[in-house]
Amino acid sequence: MHRLRKNSGWTLVELAIVIIIIGIIAAVATQKMSTSIETARYQQTKQEMEQLVFAIVGNPNVYSSGTRTDFGYVGDVGALPDSLGALVTNPGGYSTWDGPYMGTGYNEDDFKKDAWGFEYTYQDTLIRSTGSGSNIDKLIARSSDAVLSNTVTGFVVDANHDVPGTEDTTSLTISLVYPDGSGGTTTSTVYPRPNGNFTFAGVPIGAHTLQIVYVAENDTATYNVSVAPASTTKLSITFPADLW
Repeated sequence: MHRLRKNSGWTLVELAIVIIIIGIIAAVATQKMSTSIETARYQQTKQEMEQLVFAIVGNPNVYSSGTRTDFGYVGDVGALPDSLGALVTNPGGYSTWDGPYMGTGYNEDDFKKDAWGFEYTYQDTLIRSTGSGSNIDKLIARSSDAVLSNTVTGFVVDANHDVPGTEDTTSLTISLVYPDGSGGTTTSTVYPRPNGNFTFAGVPIGAHTLQIVYVAENDTATYNVSVAPASTTKLSITFPADLW
């Protein structure tokens, strides 16, 4: 006589417990995946916002020969862009515009939106992302004046280290050339004071050109001037001729 083998299958209760456990594991995995996706979107958005700031006012860590050389859109145009689109498309045939400023890997639609697909809010010196459900803010500068209205001061002597004195203040003209904010350039000209000092105000950030001309002989010396945000740039210049 053969014994009947006991059925080794799962009972309904055991199956129900397994299904519940699998459901819990799936829920936890889904939650972790969702959290990871949100974290990735958050980081992607922050990185893109930083790239937008660099495009507008330059990367402060880019130097050449000890001088900052990257000032972005503002450094070339002399004004903040009216919209983010101006970072990849010349806003009006500007001759000083040297974009696109967003570099490779960005098209006109992608860089205007955060990782959730919401368009950035851009106003004055603030970029804002709202796609996460809360605001992610990135300051471009502490104020518009910090990037549009800086000061350049200097002290000029001749090759013999003499200052102009009271009778020779007009023998030199000192001119600073910088973008005018409308796609061109402007030239601001001053005379040195008797003690050799000179000042320019309201200067935007950027790599600008300073020209000093000895009027009597039209002898010209040219210098590069790097103007950083919220700064007073100080120059000490020795004109390469014995003038006074």
